[in-house]
Amino acid sequence: MVHRLNALAAALAAALLPGLAGAMDLTQAYRDALAVDPVLAGARAQLAATREKVPQARAGLLPSVSANAALSRQTVDNTLRDGRYYVSPENYAIQLSYPLLRLQNTEALEQSRLAVAIGEAQLVQAEQDLIVRVSQAYFDVLAAQDNLATIRAQKAAITEQLAAAKRNFEVGTATVTDQQEAQARFDLALAQEFAALNELEVRRAALAQLIGKPVPELRTLRPGVELQPPQPAREVDWTQGARENNLAVQQARVAGEIARREVDRQRYGHYPTVDLVSSLNRQVSSLPQGVSFTSNAATIGVQLSVPIYAGGAIDARVREATQLREKALFDLDNARRQAEQGARTAYLGVNSGLAQVKALEAAEKSSQLALDSNLLGYQVGVRINIDVLNAQQQLFTTRRDLARARYDVLVNGLRLKSTAGALSEEDLRTVDALLTAIPGGSAIGAPAASPAPAGGAATGGTRN
Repeated sequence: MVHRLNALAAALAAALLPGLAGAMDLTQAYRDALAVDPVLAGARAQLAATREKVPQARAGLLPSVSANAALSRQTVDNTLRDGRYYVSPENYAIQLSYPLLRLQNTEALEQSRLAVAIGEAQLVQAEQDLIVRVSQAYFDVLAAQDNLATIRAQKAAITEQLAAAKRNFEVGTATVTDQQEAQARFDLALAQEFAALNELEVRRAALAQLIGKPVPELRTLRPGVELQPPQPAREVDWTQGARENNLAVQQARVAGEIARREVDRQRYGHYPTVDLVSSLNRQVSSLPQGVSFTSNAATIGVQLSVPIYAGGAIDARVREATQLREKALFDLDNARRQAEQGARTAYLGVNSGLAQVKALEAAEKSSQLALDSNLLGYQVGVRINIDVLNAQQQLFTTRRDLARARYDVLVNGLRLKSTAGALSEEDLRTVDALLTAIPGGSAIGAPAASPAPAGGAATGGTRN
């Protein structure tokens, strides 16, 4: 009967996941999400817009040329000689201005380049956040599938136990209590199955929203995968890496540099400016009796402008920029603290998850032994039906919790790398190496398999 229960559980779990040979893996889910995620698309658009600030700022250091033309009609009253007549002057001019010394514009150009660096870091951060979001949604679907498989396996076992209780009651070898307890467990399992189905649909809808299409069959975690601690193994290495390399820290660091340059830019408002100026003017005037004359003028020179007093506005802007620079420094410190705490939380999550996995693996073995003992005791009459049902539920629940713990370790491993700014698509391929490539793989009722790291590269194989 034990083998029948195990085979039934495996068959029910496999029935939930048909066609895994062509199923979607984590990398494919991420690539689909890359094409449709609005957050990432917004980050790309923001970066493209920010890059246009560079030529805008550079324009303040390049020559500017303008041209204008004017045609007018003037009425002249000449009481001494000719009386009233009309003059139609035409004026044409071209002006050129080339900045020779404008320190404010130089700082603005450097600030625009730094703003592009922030935009690039924001785009990378959006990509890494998408990796984590897709991974979480992907494993949430697998966890919901495992939960449904667990409940269906429990229901199938309870159904068999209920039938046996009815037969035993009819022949007088069991009490009506056994039958009633099995019936109550069956009714509860049926209600739980409906809730699990709803939860699975919700999780699949969440993943579908990320990838922009209905969720196909997903590859599942290979049976019995054993996860290893993250590398490097020390917590301090991860927290220090997060303080320096976290993408939010990088953005705050560059923002601090922009704020420092803003102080200088505002202070340069007291400095003189020097421009090379040149103009070319042409004037044509038409007089009565067809008389006209033309004048041309060309000028070139250097223009010096010295600010003397602006009502205190420049000093006020300098003080404002100074306080904003102080705020940027505090923001940087806060970003470092949050990155450090995020790395610590993810690191502890991975390690505590690994400990939980080990404990659940031991609990799975114990639960299997307990179920075997209860089945044997029930057959010889020293155990009752409720004991067998409890042992079955404990085994199935332990297997489900074990799979969920492994999923959490993998997701926390990705989060850990994200806190250090080192998460990439390659890490998804590492996780994909732990997933099944053929139908039938399931976290419920599976044998053991090879070790694989949670925070680094994965290794495959079979554990003896």
